[in-house]
Amino acid sequence: MKKKLALFFTALLTAFVVVACGGEEERSNEQLKVVTSFSIIADLAGEVAGDRAEVDYLVPIGEEPHEYETVPSDFQKVSDADVFYVNGFGLEEWLERLVENTGDVSIVTVSDGITPLPIAGEEGEDPHAWLDVMNVITYVENIRDDLIERDLEGAEEYEANAAAYINELEELHLWIQSEVEVLENPSIAVSENAFQYFGEQYGFNTYGVWELNSHEEGTPGQISRLVDIIQDENIPAVFVETTVDKRYMETVANDAGVDIAGEVYTDAVGLDGSGAETYIKMMEHNVTTFVEGLK
Repeated sequence: MKKKLALFFTALLTAFVVVACGGEEERSNEQLKVVTSFSIIADLAGEVAGDRAEVDYLVPIGEEPHEYETVPSDFQKVSDADVFYVNGFGLEEWLERLVENTGDVSIVTVSDGITPLPIAGEEGEDPHAWLDVMNVITYVENIRDDLIERDLEGAEEYEANAAAYINELEELHLWIQSEVEVLENPSIAVSENAFQYFGEQYGFNTYGVWELNSHEEGTPGQISRLVDIIQDENIPAVFVETTVDKRYMETVANDAGVDIAGEVYTDAVGLDGSGAETYIKMMEHNVTTFVEGLK
């Protein structure tokens, strides 16, 4: 009898260990859940994570990350995530009220290590660091390091994915430098002065009706000021952004007597079929639009 009981408990223990190990294996194969504030960061995270993470974002393509109004599903999405990646530099002004309702999810600022540019004429930091390709390499390195910390088993894959993507970014940076060399008057005029980081890196003067979309006004005085700059500096064309009402720049173009040379991406990648569905494609589109419009 004792022998039978011993065999029974041994079998029971063996079954428990097998089930436990099976559960362990199931958990180890489960993807990380990554949520980002907007689509550009999601694209970068997806490049680094590969198949080891499920990546999603909150701000829908076409909406402004500065002025985004969170919806109830956002709270659940972030609550269920292993990590929430944000840009920082004041972009996600809605972040505090979101976090109050989502528990203890890790929030990682992917722009850490980048020196912010000030907002012209105002207090605060310009959040659009991603429009300088070299800054995006820092974003990618921060994402890589965080993913490795959360999933050490995937370290080799994250390292390889990040290295390959950084190589693509370095090639993009060199391509932009060569493309813009042809311009005699490299000046960008848009609604929101979002291209300061881009301008500093690639030699452009940048102007906007206003400085930041969360401070959007579009007053007659602001429009008149930009019209004067365009005429005084002989800027041949202006541009509109995919996430901003085009009527402001239509007024500027009409008053200044110049054309709108195209649409550019600042705060989001493009929708499927746009030709700007990724960060790299988005930047290629922007640069081609600038060069063709300003020649």
